[in-house]
Amino acid sequence: MEDGPQRHADPPLLRRAITVVPLTLIAVGACIGSGIFLTPSDIAGHVGSATGIYLAWTLGGLVALSGSLTFAELAGRLPEHGGIYAYLRHSYGDFVAFMYGWVILTVITSGAIAALALASARYLSYLLPLSSTGIPLTGIALILGLTFVNLAGVRSGAGLGAWLTFLKVLGIAAIIALGFVAFLHPIRPSASLSSGFHLQGLPLALIGVFWSFGGWHHASYLAGETVEPAKTVPRAMVLGALIVTLIYLGVNWGYLQLLSPEEMSRSLAVASDAAGKILPQGSRFIAILIVLSTLGTAGIYTLSAPRIYQTMAANGTFFPALARIHPKFQVPHIAILLQAGWAIVLLVFWSTFENLIAYVVFMDWIFMVLAAFSLFLLRQRAQSYEGFKSPAYPRMPVVFLVLSVWFLGSTLVLQPKQAGIGLLLCLAGWPVFLWFKRIKSRHSSDAVDKN
Repeated sequence: MEDGPQRHADPPLLRRAITVVPLTLIAVGACIGSGIFLTPSDIAGHVGSATGIYLAWTLGGLVALSGSLTFAELAGRLPEHGGIYAYLRHSYGDFVAFMYGWVILTVITSGAIAALALASARYLSYLLPLSSTGIPLTGIALILGLTFVNLAGVRSGAGLGAWLTFLKVLGIAAIIALGFVAFLHPIRPSASLSSGFHLQGLPLALIGVFWSFGGWHHASYLAGETVEPAKTVPRAMVLGALIVTLIYLGVNWGYLQLLSPEEMSRSLAVASDAAGKILPQGSRFIAILIVLSTLGTAGIYTLSAPRIYQTMAANGTFFPALARIHPKFQVPHIAILLQAGWAIVLLVFWSTFENLIAYVVFMDWIFMVLAAFSLFLLRQRAQSYEGFKSPAYPRMPVVFLVLSVWFLGSTLVLQPKQAGIGLLLCLAGWPVFLWFKRIKSRHSSDAVDKN
């Protein structure tokens, strides 16, 4: 059979070409997408004050930093491409790892790519005349364009992500600069930081915060294509988490110099409204910024996640064709194309940004919790390890786990429909796993008989 030799012979190796700077930018770019522009109004509405806003984003940064320090050790102990998939497989076995890869494809990453492409298309409609039909068609075109870039090789995909990350950070710096202008020349009366603080709204606010911070672990997916992964991947993830936290706190400080928490909560486009306080064309500038930001994040997801499907297929637990590496560009081209196709299906089916992201974060964090807990298992099984170790162990992993479990419980109670659909899609992968397991077992038996 055509796939047989491809799977059992020595395949082309993934090229190790990514260093710490572009990988850090990938970690930053995977976080900073549409969230910092779309979620602040909801967060302000839930917590009601500047204190609550700063607290929510600080908690998000604490989760990202504690998670990065935890996952950095996992990346050092298991410097393989596939990231969380590799950690789950080593710690819990093929079933849990397969379910993660299945959910990444059917819910998490494909859904995020579809949502980000749709958000980009919607903000493009502020700059170009797009009809209600033109917006989803533009979203599909953006997915296809990002796919083409990533098919050209890991350097092209990482390079695009790095440049778009630079541009959007530059644009975000402009928002912070406008905040300084408003700070030096106040345009509204200052109010008490804690005035109107609603502590009970904090769990709901964290839903938007977690969506905005999600993605820092995508750097670990590219360990198999990173120079000195045991050192480079941990550094990139920790630096990425710190940079993103500082950027988010800075942007929200800038918002609060230009808008009150009440104004933020009423705004449908916080960044545009804030910039418009000083710049007459601020809303158009922010529209361009958001398009670049969301495209950059979608491009990073298009680059990183297919390595999971390629790893699963190489292990004989997914469609064999996904293990193929393009002989010229040395990328998992079939896996990239499958993900793009499914993202387009999700975009057409769900049609709105809100529907797409509602269950993505919930399912993502379930497996993040499982992966973080696997550090305890790995430390028990292998005592000799000279690479990066999570500082303040076990406190850092425990902080991440406690905050993450609290978030999952809140989401399950407050958004049961979205969480339930995600869980059902996850369970749909069970019979698929059993099917591939049976095929793999049959191939192993045939090989033994031939010998």
